[in-house]
Amino acid sequence: MRQSPARAGVRFFIACALITLSSLVMMGFTSHPQKAQAVTLPVKIMPLGDSITGSPGCWRALLWTNLVNAGYTGFTDIHFVGTQPPQGCGIPYDGNNEGHGGALATNIVSLNELPGWLSATNPDIVLMHLGTNDVWSNIATNTILAAYTTLIGQMRANNPNMKILVAQIIPMNPSGCSNCAQGVINLDAAIPAWTASITTAQSPVIAVDQWTGFNDATDTVDGVHPNDSGNQKIAARWFTPLTQQLNAFITPTPPAATPTSTGTTPTATPTRTPASTPTATPTSTPTASTTPTATPTASPGASCSVHYAITSQWSSGFGCNSPSPTGKPSPSSGMAVSRKAGAVSPSPISRITEPSLPEPLWATHPVSTAPGAERMPRQRCSN
Repeated sequence: MRQSPARAGVRFFIACALITLSSLVMMGFTSHPQKAQAVTLPVKIMPLGDSITGSPGCWRALLWTNLVNAGYTGFTDIHFVGTQPPQGCGIPYDGNNEGHGGALATNIVSLNELPGWLSATNPDIVLMHLGTNDVWSNIATNTILAAYTTLIGQMRANNPNMKILVAQIIPMNPSGCSNCAQGVINLDAAIPAWTASITTAQSPVIAVDQWTGFNDATDTVDGVHPNDSGNQKIAARWFTPLTQQLNAFITPTPPAATPTSTGTTPTATPTRTPASTPTATPTSTPTASTTPTATPTASPGASCSVHYAITSQWSSGFGCNSPSPTGKPSPSSGMAVSRKAGAVSPSPISRITEPSLPEPLWATHPVSTAPGAERMPRQRCSN
């Protein structure tokens, strides 16, 4: 019995389909698709940037505290890494970082600096707030983004599964830089489209909006570098996108809530109290004719405040004079200050020290590339 051509064609098609299906099944048994690289705990996080990140960059201390309070165990689940050592911020935290005062993204690329930093620390996640000094130097937005692209490539060469969070940088409007405010706006506006063009499923690049809600007049000490309120805002903006990446590797264990008794009047929540309240040691016993003044004590959780006069300023810091106990002006780096125009206050200043630091807080360090700057004082900030 002869088959019609149509029926023969259907059978041929079915036979081909069965052969193809069999081949795919066999490939499933013999091939092994590449799996994502496993992360060995703790997850290593590199804060990368300029003086906003590293001098002293106390938003890192606040971010670390927020992560630990959310249930990520410090040094077991998470570890901040970088070739730069910790700096004092008034609270304990993992202070390693890759924040270089005066650094430009374009200079880091031209000097090929990042590969060495990466090979020394091998991070899993990078938080990059970089470009402030490029904008200050009036470098074009497209040139800055091209430098970003090179840096991303170097990160992926170190770790193909690198997770990269790139900040739309905080606004700045310092005196002496007429192009800075608009330059930041232009750069930040271009970053989301750039991240969308370079991100991958294996190595995501995510824009983090650090610009919105940040006020360069009230959240910085000099129109550039964040003060206490600015540091809190930066830490808060990093927190959510960072934890989203961390949760792919680890599950945080929030600390158990302390149960409260029922039927009793709750007591007030205590505020953070300093370990000790330093008092001034009198040099002589006051006589009866002299009425001694009360020695002020620090309010819990507050930072030291002093009036000062700015003597010089550059992209990654500023120099200033403030009165010493002898009445003569002295450098005010190494302490928290509040800005005030005009003459300095005649009140004496108490030096703030950090016993755990291996170096004095009033030490200076080189600033390699900031326009017109040779050295930059370290700042003191508190939680």
